[in-house]
Amino acid sequence: MPVGGRVTASLSGGERQRVAVARALVNKPALVLADEPTGSLDSELRDALCDVLYDIPRRWGASLLVVTHDATVAARADRSVRMVRGSLLDESTPR
Repeated sequence: MPVGGRVTASLSGGERQRVAVARALVNKPALVLADEPTGSLDSELRDALCDVLYDIPRRWGASLLVVTHDATVAARADRSVRMVRGSLLDESTPR
Protein backbone atom coordinates (compact mmCIF):
# COMPACT_ATOMS: atom_id res chain seq x y z
CA MET A 1 0.00 0.00 0.00
CA PRO A 2 1.37 3.43 -0.88
CA VAL A 3 2.65 5.56 1.96
CA GLY A 4 2.16 9.25 2.70
CA GLY A 5 0.25 11.49 0.31
CA ARG A 6 0.43 9.12 -2.63
CA VAL A 7 -2.88 7.43 -1.78
CA THR A 8 -4.87 10.66 -1.66
CA ALA A 9 -3.15 11.93 -4.80
CA SER A 10 -4.83 9.10 -6.73
CA LEU A 11 -8.33 9.99 -5.46
CA SER A 12 -10.67 12.36 -7.26
CA GLY A 13 -11.93 15.51 -5.54
CA GLY A 14 -15.27 13.86 -4.82
CA GLU A 15 -13.57 10.76 -3.39
CA ARG A 16 -11.38 12.92 -1.15
CA GLN A 17 -14.44 14.82 0.02
CA ARG A 18 -16.30 11.59 0.90
CA VAL A 19 -13.26 10.29 2.81
CA ALA A 20 -13.08 13.56 4.75
CA VAL A 21 -16.77 13.29 5.68
CA ALA A 22 -16.34 9.66 6.77
CA ARG A 23 -13.34 10.56 8.94
CA ALA A 24 -15.26 13.44 10.52
CA LEU A 25 -18.24 11.24 11.38
CA VAL A 26 -16.53 8.03 12.51
CA ASN A 27 -16.40 9.03 16.20
CA LYS A 28 -20.00 10.32 16.26
CA PRO A 29 -19.25 13.91 17.33
CA ALA A 30 -21.82 15.96 19.25
CA LEU A 31 -21.43 18.81 16.73
CA VAL A 32 -20.91 18.38 12.99
CA LEU A 33 -19.73 21.45 11.06
CA ALA A 34 -20.00 20.91 7.30
CA ASP A 35 -18.59 23.63 5.04
CA GLU A 36 -19.72 22.98 1.45
CA PRO A 37 -19.84 19.20 2.05
CA THR A 38 -21.27 18.50 -1.40
CA GLY A 39 -19.15 20.90 -3.43
CA SER A 40 -17.28 18.25 -5.43
CA LEU A 41 -20.12 15.77 -5.81
CA ASP A 42 -22.59 15.08 -8.59
CA SER A 43 -26.30 15.36 -7.81
CA GLU A 44 -26.72 11.65 -7.01
CA LEU A 45 -23.83 11.60 -4.51
CA ARG A 46 -24.94 15.01 -3.15
CA ASP A 47 -28.37 13.59 -2.35
CA ALA A 48 -26.89 10.46 -0.75
CA LEU A 49 -24.54 12.51 1.43
CA CYS A 50 -27.39 14.82 2.45
CA ASP A 51 -29.39 11.76 3.49
CA VAL A 52 -26.54 10.83 5.84
CA LEU A 53 -25.86 14.35 7.13
CA TYR A 54 -29.44 15.37 7.76
CA ASP A 55 -30.14 12.08 9.55
CA ILE A 56 -27.36 12.72 12.12
CA PRO A 57 -29.40 14.88 14.54
CA ARG A 58 -32.20 12.32 14.64
CA ARG A 59 -29.95 9.27 15.03
CA TRP A 60 -27.20 10.65 17.29
CA GLY A 61 -28.83 13.65 18.92
CA ALA A 62 -25.95 15.69 17.51
CA SER A 63 -26.15 19.24 16.19
CA LEU A 64 -25.49 19.83 12.49
CA LEU A 65 -24.42 23.09 10.88
CA VAL A 66 -24.14 23.09 7.09
CA VAL A 67 -22.71 26.03 5.14
CA THR A 68 -23.56 25.86 1.45
CA HIS A 69 -24.27 27.82 -1.71
CA ASP A 70 -26.35 24.90 -3.02
CA ALA A 71 -30.07 25.70 -2.67
CA THR A 72 -30.96 22.00 -2.89
CA VAL A 73 -28.75 21.20 0.11
CA ALA A 74 -30.02 24.21 2.07
CA ALA A 75 -33.66 23.33 1.38
CA ARG A 76 -33.29 20.11 3.37
CA ALA A 77 -32.40 21.92 6.60
CA ASP A 78 -34.87 22.38 9.46
CA ARG A 79 -33.78 26.00 9.72
CA SER A 80 -32.05 28.17 7.17
CA VAL A 81 -30.17 31.41 7.72
CA ARG A 82 -28.77 33.49 4.87
CA MET A 83 -25.90 35.93 4.95
CA VAL A 84 -26.36 39.06 2.85
CA ARG A 85 -23.68 41.76 2.80
CA GLY A 86 -22.31 40.53 6.12
CA SER A 87 -25.67 40.39 7.91
CA LEU A 88 -27.43 37.18 8.96
CA LEU A 89 -31.08 36.90 7.94
CA ASP A 90 -33.30 34.27 9.56
CA GLU A 91 -35.21 32.64 6.72
CA SER A 92 -38.06 31.70 9.04
CA THR A 93 -38.75 35.40 9.76
CA PRO A 94 -41.19 37.03 7.29
CA ARG A 95 -39.64 39.83 5.28
